[in-house]
Amino acid sequence: MDRDIRFSEKKVDESWKEQVENVKEKAPAPREAEKIPETSQSFLSLIQSLGYQALMHLGEIPNPMTNEREVQLESAKESIDLLIALRDKTKGNLSAEEADMLKALLTQLQFKFAQAAQNS
Repeated sequence: MDRDIRFSEKKVDESWKEQVENVKEKAPAPREAEKIPETSQSFLSLIQSLGYQALMHLGEIPNPMTNEREVQLESAKESIDLLIALRDKTKGNLSAEEADMLKALLTQLQFKFAQAAQNS
């Protein structure tokens, strides 16, 4: 008599579950660079401080010590160069807010520096 194979006992190979677990254990942890950076209020304050110094040296705002507007292009250039160095050294590690603020500030400062250099 022939057996009906439709109702035979099924064998399930569960070894694949163990293989998946082994692969998960061996997988490298997510790299820090792949994480979305959080906005640092301290970093934003540093950027603002350097921007404020550059604006003061460009004569855009008065020096708080003398209450006079003074154009010191070399000092303004140093502040702008520091912001550029921060941008370059932190590339890929900034939050979107930090990167946007730094980009906008540098654009504004470089434009004002070019204007001040032409007028002097």
